[in-house]
Amino acid sequence: MLQCLNAPAERIIVPLDVPDAESARRLIDDIPTVTFWKVGLELFVSSGPEILTYLKEQGKRIFLDLKFHDIPNTMAGACRAAGRYGVDLVTVHAPAGLAALQASQQAATEGAVAAGMVAPQLIAVTVLTSIDARSLAFDLKIPLELSDYALQMALLSQQAGLAGSVCSPHEAELLRRCCGADWLLVCPGVRPNWAQAGDQRRVMTPQEAIAAGANYLVIGRPITQADEPNVAFQRICDELTLQ
Repeated sequence: MLQCLNAPAERIIVPLDVPDAESARRLIDDIPTVTFWKVGLELFVSSGPEILTYLKEQGKRIFLDLKFHDIPNTMAGACRAAGRYGVDLVTVHAPAGLAALQASQQAATEGAVAAGMVAPQLIAVTVLTSIDARSLAFDLKIPLELSDYALQMALLSQQAGLAGSVCSPHEAELLRRCCGADWLLVCPGVRPNWAQAGDQRRVMTPQEAIAAGANYLVIGRPITQADEPNVAFQRICDELTLQ
């Protein structure tokens, strides 16, 4: 089981939001103190598992953030394949439903065992941090408060046997209280107060997110688009150390 360590550097996941493997390797080499990297849709589609191999060779942990959302059989096939890569975390969408989540969890374990790997932990996206209460109500026509909907998606994922949730830090305190101490919470939408929020609508500072119950923080542009990414990463680590 993936354990969250105490050192701030081990609680920060940095996204490789770049278009190709060459750019990704350059960023990884530029910030050697980062131990946990996120590989998302753009990079994986452009480079395939090549970048996962490189990260593992460097001794890094991997968050494979592909957000699978499909019928149970298709999601199971995708998670079975992902399990063979030896990654640490894999994302699925909770609204895919109970059957799809259960099939995904079982298949990811099967794929990892067949490849001689440790099974990844599946974590379910509750509500994307780009969606606010108005979007949930008027665009998606979901008649629940945003926090209530996020909690229902987390409880559904817990029922399916998953390891945790991806959620806004604004929902972290509620999910921690209702899902328990062992439920893994990975929070994007985290910005230090000296950085711009960008397209994230529901943000907190790293210190606020940890205090709310987050295990891991996904922090991208304040680090990767800084003039000195290594300095920006260390600044956030230092701020968390002083918390």
